[in-house]
Amino acid sequence: MTGKLPINLRDLLRQRTIEGERVEYKAGWNPKAVLHTICAFANDFHNLGGGYVVVGVEERNGRPVLPPKGIDPDSVDAIQRELLNLGHSAIQPQYHPLTATYEVDGRTIFVLWAPGGETRPYKAKLSLTPKRQEWGYFIRRHSNTVRAKGQDERELLSLTATVPFDDRYRQTASLDDLSHRLIREFLRDIGSDLASEAADLSVVALGQRMNLVGGPPEAMFLKNVGLLFFNDRPHDFFPATQIDVVWFPDGPGGDRFEEKEFRGPLSIILGEAISYIERNYLKETVVKHPHKPEAERFWNFPTGAIEEALVNAVYHRSYEEREPVEVRITPEELVVLSFPGADRSIRMEDFEKGQAVSRRYRNRRIGEFLKELDLAEGRSTGVPKILRAMRENGSPAPIFESDEDRTWFLVRLPVHERVSSEPTEQVTEHDTGQVTGQDTGQVTGQDTGQVEQLVVALAGEMSRAELQAALSLTHRDYFTAAYLRPALEAGLIEMTLPDKPTSRKQRYRRTAAGEALARQTRAKDSSA
Repeated sequence: MTGKLPINLRDLLRQRTIEGERVEYKAGWNPKAVLHTICAFANDFHNLGGGYVVVGVEERNGRPVLPPKGIDPDSVDAIQRELLNLGHSAIQPQYHPLTATYEVDGRTIFVLWAPGGETRPYKAKLSLTPKRQEWGYFIRRHSNTVRAKGQDERELLSLTATVPFDDRYRQTASLDDLSHRLIREFLRDIGSDLASEAADLSVVALGQRMNLVGGPPEAMFLKNVGLLFFNDRPHDFFPATQIDVVWFPDGPGGDRFEEKEFRGPLSIILGEAISYIERNYLKETVVKHPHKPEAERFWNFPTGAIEEALVNAVYHRSYEEREPVEVRITPEELVVLSFPGADRSIRMEDFEKGQAVSRRYRNRRIGEFLKELDLAEGRSTGVPKILRAMRENGSPAPIFESDEDRTWFLVRLPVHERVSSEPTEQVTEHDTGQVTGQDTGQVTGQDTGQVEQLVVALAGEMSRAELQAALSLTHRDYFTAAYLRPALEAGLIEMTLPDKPTSRKQRYRRTAAGEALARQTRAKDSSA
């Protein structure tokens, strides 16, 4: 199938969202080398979602050389015919990647997308000469394609007919359950080259391009991952596909609690749950020392640690389990609970050290889409990021727990030791200096000057990163709580995409009230 693929080609060439193990660059068309790499991606040894072969781009030390060398546009039809023949006769079981051509700097680039296959393991001919009929299994080893031998070959063979749950067909669903609107929004959010064509393609054609549907033309089926990301009610197919956020102001044994359920497509409920927690339960404390110009700032729970814990739970949970992902918040800790736990081969003490490494990912396709949204990396980096976020905030170390059979997994984020218990309580004094507790959902007198600075710095439409850079602020959590959110809640600025607050395309602009404040502030500064 030709056309555009659901990727952002610029990001692919920069390897910003797709790591080297999933990309191979070829300066020119080399059928044997490409065949072996396709075989390796189809085997998807680490359940990463397959990968891409980019023909027409040279490689140096694992990085693409730009501008690209390109290929002869007149050779594309011949390459596609040869690929079709190779898929029939040189790889077993038969396998055919998706292809597309792109123009970059006036050169033609040919891209093959080889998703993880459903009937692995795959083997390919070692040579394309008629006299040699030897076959071998191939896998990816870092950024290289290698022949699987010994233990690797035995492990690959053990994966026979084992397809991760999110990549399986859902025979009780129909193609009408796939939302054309949600697919288009996703493609826009990731900056995919396919976004410009999506409106003119049928939902079936889009599903095929994105590997969301499969099977023979007369009996095509929707895959589980399509329902999880591109259906408005995935919980109808997978009960308990939701995130529950529960606040216990008096602790778990108290009589009071607040509960909020988030249901819907995975990427949407992730963003909504994180934003809800930030708005309602996160507070920054500012400690002003009498003999130091710099103030100390820390959060009850750092946003970065919460994001990683929640993304990991959504990524690694089982959608065959009828248990939601649960976030339990008390004055003492924030807990993220999911089912089941990590593979038993990973030692719990390795989690505590940030050294846990998994060779198998339960949901390779979910990981693929989360990576495109910059929400996950799929390289066992989540735990080290949680550790780092807690350490940088000055918080106690996180705690990772599971039972012996790994039927559940829990992440405990202890509250910062110097933060007051209630998220909305104002603290006024501290023995080391003056302490001000800032509720992230209120505009206080201290916020006024910061909001004015942001409104004046905002020129036209700017992203969060651009605004933060304009104010010379390096701490994202502090910028969001002390500048961005108060300005939004005061009605001085607004989002360009209010229905998608976590979109990568999100920008901010002044409202009429913000324009008035900017003029007043400039006039006051000039008169002074």
